[in-house]
Amino acid sequence: MKRIIAVIAGAVVATATLATAASAGTSGPPAAPCKQIHWSSLPKSGGSPRTAPLIASRTSRHGCYDQVVFEFNGRASGYRVQYGDPVTQAVGTKMAPYMAGGALLTVVLLDPDNNIQTGAITYAHRSGDHVANVLRYRTLRDVMYGGSFEGYTTFGVGVRAKLPFRVFVLEGPGTHSRIVLDIANHWTPPFRPGPPRTCKRCPVTAGQACGNSDSPSVGSWRR
Repeated sequence: MKRIIAVIAGAVVATATLATAASAGTSGPPAAPCKQIHWSSLPKSGGSPRTAPLIASRTSRHGCYDQVVFEFNGRASGYRVQYGDPVTQAVGTKMAPYMAGGALLTVVLLDPDNNIQTGAITYAHRSGDHVANVLRYRTLRDVMYGGSFEGYTTFGVGVRAKLPFRVFVLEGPGTHSRIVLDIANHWTPPFRPGPPRTCKRCPVTAGQACGNSDSPSVGSWRR
């Protein structure tokens, strides 16, 4: 009987010890760091004007970046994205006074927001609408629709600071297509002062990364 009681008491003590360690955050491996992102904040463009109508936009959070996706009913490919104050299509109203974010991206999609055969509107928002809920996002602060005119459709994307981004096109689902905008949560790698150095493909100076001609100055990558 005494042996059973001793075993039970030992189990209780061990359980309490494990619980204390878990509550102190000492159990489990640390989260894996982000891989290096060799994007830039330079303007990006690609594709050509087409007639696939925009039908939806959505946002999502990822480990190292926030994402905005524009979906089309058909094969879209054209875009122009750059940092700068966006204006609405046709009217040209400045969107910046009505947007959140430490920096603004102007996104111009080379496709309409309507079916050019029937004239039916396919994207159910009006110019000036805030079209995303970005609560708890690390980088995204706002996504505002700027309207569409003569096959060009504009969005303003507010972000925390001027950060590197990339744009690419995906096919699907089905006959649809998507233009994807990813904005990094920070500059990587951390840049440190030091003498000029050379990598395999291009010369780099202190505060720059190979292949990234507009990397921020030392220390600003953490913004």
